[in-house]
Amino acid sequence: MTTEPTFVPTELDRASTFYVAGHRGLVGSAIWRKLDSEGFTNLVGRSSAELDLKDREAVFAFFAETKPRYVVLAAAKVGGILANNTYPVDFLSDNLRIQVNVLDAAVEHGVERLLFLGSSCIYPKFAEQPIREDSLLTGHLEPTNDAYAIAKIAGIMHVQAIRRQHGLPWISAMPTNLYGPGDNFSPEGSHVLPALIRRYDEAARSGAEVVTNWGTGSPLREFLHVDDMAAACLHLMEHYDGPDQVNVGTGSDVTIKELAEMVAAAVGYRGEMHWDESKPDGTPRKLLDVSKLADAGWTATIGLKDGIRSTVEWYRDNISSIRE
Repeated sequence: MTTEPTFVPTELDRASTFYVAGHRGLVGSAIWRKLDSEGFTNLVGRSSAELDLKDREAVFAFFAETKPRYVVLAAAKVGGILANNTYPVDFLSDNLRIQVNVLDAAVEHGVERLLFLGSSCIYPKFAEQPIREDSLLTGHLEPTNDAYAIAKIAGIMHVQAIRRQHGLPWISAMPTNLYGPGDNFSPEGSHVLPALIRRYDEAARSGAEVVTNWGTGSPLREFLHVDDMAAACLHLMEHYDGPDQVNVGTGSDVTIKELAEMVAAAVGYRGEMHWDESKPDGTPRKLLDVSKLADAGWTATIGLKDGIRSTVEWYRDNISSIRE
């Protein structure tokens, strides 16, 4: 017999044990900061060195020991176009194992409320824009990151199956492109915005006359500051319940060329901007329909120019210790 949970979302107990899986990553660290600022007093996190989420036995032992009431599953192997296209097996295998282990252990040990974080790459490459939640599984994926997308789709289905089989009020959120403090700025593994920040900051420092970017600069992308994402996650856990994933974004987008110009202005670069059109653009446009999120009572508050400016400041303040 299957059953959907009968559940009315309400304010989470600030004293209960709350496990943030991936608490040192871009999203997880922002969620940790948000929860801490909101008065949660029993936050639990483990680094990958302390707990390998791909190790099923270790994950179950951790849940048995800590017994979290709430969980945000933000842990994942992530990367940009180059990394996803080069190492598809790693992105598929690692993320599937992380998700299955954490979700199964959470069921076994009675986690009351869980939020699974995915990615907007779950949607078809040529989905109608803005992309609605019901576009899932209606077309072919972007081939450069299809392995990662399949893993995240499996996570959504896993949460939906848990709702039906076990009646637990777990939910999934699909963020658009995220950026902010704690991002990965490595030349090979980063997403487009942190890659541009590093490239233009180095050019500004060196006095380079030309910066060359990948692709044509024409694709449209939506960007959400990670602190907004963290606020949305807590809001959803306290105000939303339903089997469908919820898109989390701003509802507006810019071209990659416009984005590069914003970054150049933020770092003070005044040289020329060239585009290597032999390199891939990826999906032509990816804008999320955030109507469901708005209906749940939340909208983004951090503007893109302000967010880029503060991220550049963070990058420069932490340049000696940022993760590669």
